[in-house]
Amino acid sequence: MMELQPLEVRKKRLRRSMMFLNCQKPSLIKDPYIYKPDSIMLDLEDAVAMNQKDTARLSLYHALQEIDYRGVERIVRINGLDSEYWREDIRAAVAGGCDGIRIPKTEIPADVQLVEQAIVAAEQEFNRPEGATLIMAAIESAKGVMKAYDICQASERLFGLALSGGDYTKDMQTRISGTGVELLGARQNLLIAARATGIQCFDTVYTDLDNMEGFRHDVETIHLMGFDGKSIVNPRQIEIVHDIFTPTPKDILFAQKVVHEIDTKKAQGVGVFTVDGKMIDIAFYDGAKRTIALAKASGVYKGDLV
Repeated sequence: MMELQPLEVRKKRLRRSMMFLNCQKPSLIKDPYIYKPDSIMLDLEDAVAMNQKDTARLSLYHALQEIDYRGVERIVRINGLDSEYWREDIRAAVAGGCDGIRIPKTEIPADVQLVEQAIVAAEQEFNRPEGATLIMAAIESAKGVMKAYDICQASERLFGLALSGGDYTKDMQTRISGTGVELLGARQNLLIAARATGIQCFDTVYTDLDNMEGFRHDVETIHLMGFDGKSIVNPRQIEIVHDIFTPTPKDILFAQKVVHEIDTKKAQGVGVFTVDGKMIDIAFYDGAKRTIALAKASGVYKGDLV
């Protein structure tokens, strides 16, 4: 059996970008690693025509078995739990050796638990290590948003929530406006639930591919809100996401100073002090350490702080 990193390490890995790929088209899923997304979303759901579900599933299995994705995480979006396809989706994905399963239209904790049971059975059936397959829950309705905190606690395998803006706005009887105002409540709710339970949170796709300025503004907004990353639909979007979600040299330098000063002043019994003219206390410590950890995971920090 393959050797796995600890569950908590895998749950918290770097996921700034998660690029959707249609499993119905083998040409799309054979070499996405060349664009260097952090994760790929191998889609068996909406992108696949109803009469092509079996073909897409077979394509997925062979891709997972035969292609070296060079460290890019491989998540599979299964069909909805109200469909006839999702159980076979899980069997093919787990047999192929995927890293995780994305549950569409998650509304209650029992949805996560049902999928977990199917994953456990598939891991046993195909001799995969217990716990090898993580879970993420896509929230696509008002009910799902309201139940987000409970959903976050449904499984130890759950590493994150993801907002699906298209279906959510439809459920809210509105539309994607480009301003983000119609998503604000859902974004905030999901983030609060994720942070309260220690899991990650991912924003919805931005589908206006010709509006790169609007896309950058959208990514800057969700970064400021506190999201861990963004779902994307085009390789051109990766560079902008990584640029915004990767700490700058200035961020890293300041974080290093904060960590050093707090470590030093704490030993001296000093609780409040200044760094670069800013008042700092122990409350800044975890944030500075997170900046260092993110910079290290992103490959832009080679220092010895951890």
